[in-house]
Amino acid sequence: MIQRLYNWTMSLAEHPNALWALALVSFVESSFFPIPPDVLMIPMIIARPNRAWLIATVALVASVLGGLLGYAIGAFAFEQIGQPILESLGKGDAVAEFNTRFNDFGFWAVLGAGITPFPFKVITIMSGWTGMPLGVFIATSIIARAIRFYLVAGLLWKFGSPIRDFIEKRLGLVTTIFLVFLFGGFLLVRYL
Repeated sequence: MIQRLYNWTMSLAEHPNALWALALVSFVESSFFPIPPDVLMIPMIIARPNRAWLIATVALVASVLGGLLGYAIGAFAFEQIGQPILESLGKGDAVAEFNTRFNDFGFWAVLGAGITPFPFKVITIMSGWTGMPLGVFIATSIIARAIRFYLVAGLLWKFGSPIRDFIEKRLGLVTTIFLVFLFGGFLLVRYL
């Protein structure tokens, strides 16, 4: 089923209304859809590099708005909608333990999930469920998704198709390692 969704999402990149399709995918990916918007962004930017920044902006705005839907699911419909979504992603068992620690690291959780391949919908739902301050959630979502989408757009704009393999296979790992070092640096400064 995931492969069919992936193929369907890829086919949208060639559609005349691809920007609207990107907005839709970016919106629903932040709350329940399993395919990330990068699947659409990459072929769209490779096909029209002069629109890279517009494409990234559409993904950013729609993703943050979709994150608000995820937040609302967590805040108002966690048991009916949020928990089944998290369980379908294999994250159901960690929910109770995660809740106790989430808001202590909420900024970092949202930032990390917004940039890395970790499913952003998990963090948006958990942010609402744990009652993370909405302003912190929105600001961090904007920062995280801007970093992710503009980084992808910038790499594709500058290097074109040859960078595609790196983005699809290694960018998430490189970004995750960077965040671990950044977070580790803050912890060292705080406790030394």
